[in-house]
Amino acid sequence: MATARAQRIGIWIIAIVMAVGTIGSFIVIVLSTSNQKTDDARKAELTAEYQKEYTDYQAKVAAQATELSKKYFDEFNQYATVPAAFDKDGVTELKTSDLKVGDGDELTAGASFTAYYIGWNPDGKVFDGSIEGTSLKAPYSVEGVGSVIEGWTDGVVGMKVGGVRELTIPSDKAYGETGRGADIPANTPIKFIVMVIPTPEKIAAPQPSAELLKYYPAQG
Repeated sequence: MATARAQRIGIWIIAIVMAVGTIGSFIVIVLSTSNQKTDDARKAELTAEYQKEYTDYQAKVAAQATELSKKYFDEFNQYATVPAAFDKDGVTELKTSDLKVGDGDELTAGASFTAYYIGWNPDGKVFDGSIEGTSLKAPYSVEGVGSVIEGWTDGVVGMKVGGVRELTIPSDKAYGETGRGADIPANTPIKFIVMVIPTPEKIAAPQPSAELLKYYPAQG
């Protein structure tokens, strides 16, 4: 009888332990789900805040581009008719021609600057440029050596802010043997009109907070 009673007590203890374990697991699951909902809500809140900040940033950039376009469009648009076909075999070295001499600071080798531009190939086809209908796109910011082709880096040296220069660029100082799309095949010289303007106030792009980044781990 004592043995049977001990067995019954042992079974009850096991049952109690299993019940407690089940309840504990259930509590962990409930807490985990609750924490996940809290995390998801916080993630959504932080993401919405960042998206608003970025939308505001884009609006400021667009507004600045519009103001600059109003200021410089008429002056730069007069060069829209300059692009024309040229003899690509005759372009063996970098050549520059000042269409307007600026009165601002002079650009030195490797300098950062801001410009509007028009680029065309030997067929006279414009492959890229700042003019878009009756307005100008945001000006292009050049951040020193390596951010543009060598023909630009070397070709703008000596320009003064406010000036306009035509660059005739051999292929080895442009896109070389790789080319750039259908409009600039390999070993193609190109030309540019570049107008350097005073660098406008930099509008800083918003950065996601450290807390938000925790919810978006870097992908390996």
